[in-house]
Amino acid sequence: MSQSVAGRPELEAARLLLERMGISPADLLEVRPARPAAPTFAEYVPVVAAAVSPGTRRAYGTYWNRVVQAWGDRRIDEPLPSEIEQLRAQVQANVVARRNNQGGRSAAEHTVAALRCLYRRAVADGYLDAADNPALKVNKPRRLPSTRRAIGDARLAEINEVAVRTGDDPGLDGLLIRLHTETACRRAGALALRPRDLDTDECLIFLREKGGTSRWQPVSPTLMRHLLAHHAERSDGDRNGCLLRYRDGRPLTYRRYDSLWARIGQHLRWVHTQQISTHWLRHTTLTWVERGYGHAVARAYAGHTDGGGSGATATYVRATLQEVAIALAALTGEDHPLAGEG
Repeated sequence: MSQSVAGRPELEAARLLLERMGISPADLLEVRPARPAAPTFAEYVPVVAAAVSPGTRRAYGTYWNRVVQAWGDRRIDEPLPSEIEQLRAQVQANVVARRNNQGGRSAAEHTVAALRCLYRRAVADGYLDAADNPALKVNKPRRLPSTRRAIGDARLAEINEVAVRTGDDPGLDGLLIRLHTETACRRAGALALRPRDLDTDECLIFLREKGGTSRWQPVSPTLMRHLLAHHAERSDGDRNGCLLRYRDGRPLTYRRYDSLWARIGQHLRWVHTQQISTHWLRHTTLTWVERGYGHAVARAYAGHTDGGGSGATATYVRATLQEVAIALAALTGEDHPLAGEG
């Protein structure tokens, strides 16, 4: 019959040896498995960029490039929090000055956020422990209130007039302005639209926006007709392809928005001076909805998730799609198929 485990001579010898070496059995349990060798920033940034969403890549790509320029040959586990702080200060000091510049705070914030995103991936890939993440030990500058605000009716009319009176494709530009004014969608939501995302019976479009969120958004019958006409004129026949296209059939890109607002700014000096953009249309519509129909309807209209700053109450007072349709009907002055159900 074999000896008990506690009485094995081998274990006793092992305990004696460990005592002489100053090692306890608990120390052996804390031994970490060997980690893979950490890659350099030049090697790892492309890996992270390929893994994230297009929106994240667009937001952080510039800052990852700056990290590669500064530390390309260094391993990702080498920089200390103090070095990240130095890089943050360098980026903030060298930011391009614009009219709405806030001292480079946004660039500094994005630099830290981009590194946090990179290091989260590094932790997930096993290159370092979460406790060793240096980016989490560096504070991001507090975000200041946005300078964006709602645009008044008269000035919104000026924007519409210039958009459809100038440029090489006034029909497209007018469609974009109306789409964003009615739905308060982001540019990414508009560019992601597909022909299959149009529900012509209920006058709804399916929006897919940042953070992987998606929703059905009511639109007016007039806007739906123009979207269908645009599709009929410029589509390549693929219902899964991009809905919004140039005259030659190419899918629309962010460049169209940039050129549109640059052109409007050439004709309307205040647009250029205040750096008005598509996101101001979102502010305008949501402000109007909130004033007339309350916070819950405005949140639903914006497509915000329940994790906002309204606390747990937002979970219980979510607005319905019918309430959003009622607000849209009042905004556009047109009946909506879902508004009567409310």
